[in-house]
Amino acid sequence: MAICATCGNDYWMAFDITTVSGDKYTFDSFECAIQKLAPTCEHCEARIIGHGAEVEGRFFCCAHCARKGESALGQEIRDSAGAHPQVPSAR
Repeated sequence: MAICATCGNDYWMAFDITTVSGDKYTFDSFECAIQKLAPTCEHCEARIIGHGAEVEGRFFCCAHCARKGESALGQEIRDSAGAHPQVPSAR
């Protein structure tokens, strides 16, 4: 069996992840893999599990947090793309 790099659990269904830099890790769950490898938002410190936003080499979990960063370029970041439905006006 294989030992999880995060929690030390010896699990028969463990899996390996090899990073871009070539480092190899064994995990027993996605939770442990995320804890060890996912970047942390520089504004709210949440783990970035989805796409997130990168501004000048700094990582944020969403456009809101990127806009709260120090970079003027972060002010241009938006979360969504495409056409949004028109909201009916209040009566």
